Amino acid sequence: MNDRNLDFDEGYIKFDLTWRKQPLSIRVPTELMAWRDRFYELKQIGYYADLGIGYGNISIKTTAGILISGTQTGNIYPIGKEHFTLVTEYDLRQNRVKCLGPIKASSESMTHSAVYDADSEIKAIVHGHNLALWRILKGKVPTTAEDVPYGTPAMAEEIIRLFTKTKVKEEKIIIMAGHEEGIITFGKDLTEAGNVLLNFLQYVAE
Repeated sequence: MNDRNLDFDEGYIKFDLTWRKQPLSIRVPTELMAWRDRFYELKQIGYYADLGIGYGNISIKTTAGILISGTQTGNIYPIGKEHFTLVTEYDLRQNRVKCLGPIKASSESMTHSAVYDADSEIKAIVHGHNLALWRILKGKVPTTAEDVPYGTPAMAEEIIRLFTKTKVKEEKIIIMAGHEEGIITFGKDLTEAGNVLLNFLQYVAE
């Protein structure tokens, strides 16, 4: 697996998911697909061929719910509107998510939901994977506890802790210590969320 030590449950849904398969009720913005494909090109979203699983995702918050890339879409390029779904309900404490669309919601939907809950001004989230950057920033920017896995109520609680106890609102980045390589950036729109990650990638640019 090269220089990686990922859990074998990487990319798998850990919450109770209720999925209604149907056409999306809202339009998928061209900008959302463009940003997703840009991070695919930069290998921040993609596919571990050795493990047969995808990684990374992107979302925006709309009046209808959270529009998020679907589970196991990391190997798809270019992305299409059929690869997104709408999270219409979630319960962080009960570990439940409901989504409507042509595909199941990303395994990181619970984490995205927690970030959106923490600050109503946040409207876009990028979850990328970059081992080198993850190692550089771990503990230096807002970082979740190492014993907390992704996609769980405990991770939602960690997100809340970071927004309460750290300057994450200003820095707009989270290192997921218990999710090797995992990095979250966010902002008031896709441009801000995307540019936060692009700016940090300069630390590992060749």
